[in-house]
Amino acid sequence: MPVPRATRQARPAARTARVSRRHPGYLALPLGAALTTAALLVVGSGADAAQGPVGLGTAASFAVLAGAGISNTGPTVIDGDTGSFPTPTETGFNTVVQTGTNHGGDAVTQQAKTDLGTAYTDAAGRLPVSTVPVELGGTTLIPGVYQSAAGTFGLTGTVTLNAQGNPAAEFVFQAASTLITASNSSVRLVNGASPCNVVWQVGSSATFGTGTQFAGDVLAYTSITADTGASFQGRLLAENGAVTLDTNTVDNASCTSPPVTTSTTSTSTSTTSTSTSTTSTSTTSTTLPAAVKTTGGSGTAPTVPTGSARPTTPASSAGPAGATPLVGGGTGTAGSKGAASSSAGFNSGGTPAGQLTGLPFTGAPVRPLAETALALLAAGAVAMRAGRRRRVS
Repeated sequence: MPVPRATRQARPAARTARVSRRHPGYLALPLGAALTTAALLVVGSGADAAQGPVGLGTAASFAVLAGAGISNTGPTVIDGDTGSFPTPTETGFNTVVQTGTNHGGDAVTQQAKTDLGTAYTDAAGRLPVSTVPVELGGTTLIPGVYQSAAGTFGLTGTVTLNAQGNPAAEFVFQAASTLITASNSSVRLVNGASPCNVVWQVGSSATFGTGTQFAGDVLAYTSITADTGASFQGRLLAENGAVTLDTNTVDNASCTSPPVTTSTTSTSTSTTSTSTSTTSTSTTSTTLPAAVKTTGGSGTAPTVPTGSARPTTPASSAGPAGATPLVGGGTGTAGSKGAASSSAGFNSGGTPAGQLTGLPFTGAPVRPLAETALALLAAGAVAMRAGRRRRVS
């Protein structure tokens, strides 16, 4: 006799109910899958997390470091160490006011040069890279790694670096050949941007026009020339060539402030009779590092460790879609002398509104992840309720 349709439809439901009663975790699987998927979505975004700062190692204490000597004309102020190796020649230092140590070509300078080579290679290899115009003047950039299609950078006017409220935001500029600024040009730091986290990796030489107000560490493969009146919040570090100064101010003090130190003084007195009592008093004093200056077109030098290694020509790399000012991430082509693409994750230290902060995977878009997780959780809850109804029936 044929089985009624209602009976045929009821049998699978009955079997499902029996399985559910024997295996209580069966109906919980959709919910568990939703939670697991949501977790994977969030943790997976850690691939875009920002890299650490470009490390300068022992070169961090230097304001001016060269490979073929340092020459100066006019009254120049240097806040930080100086040195040159393998050519230790220094001229015009009788008009230099320096806060720091002139190491000449000693062992400290030699180690700093080794660390500079490592830092240069690190900066040249940061990924992903955004491609921007050669002329930076009049643009505003968010944290990221930047190259130009021509492999050079020029600055006429003001370029604004916007950290978007993140003081750890990193900006890395990779020039395959030259960096040249026009007279009275400037780098403006806003919304928490720090000169300590700005690096200019230059494949050949950097030249700064009269009255330029510059911010960040300049890591040049060959030489650095600062024209009359140019000022710097950062470091001038030339790996192989000379550094030429003319009535300049080079200040890296804000990024080399001494670490927090704590001193404790304690005194105690004791009196013995039938009982012994002890009274102690302790005083703790704490000295904090100096604040970083980040206003206007002048910034304060970055602090980062580095190393040696001669720059090599990195292969061209492709990051996210190319960008123009206000966009981070894109495609870039490798430059000569190691000026390759690079970057510190999704936003290189920047934290646009609506993104996670304070986590190892900073940079994950919150809304899409939250909506996906909620949808998966809802699906699991529906499946669980359906299972319970089957057991009841």
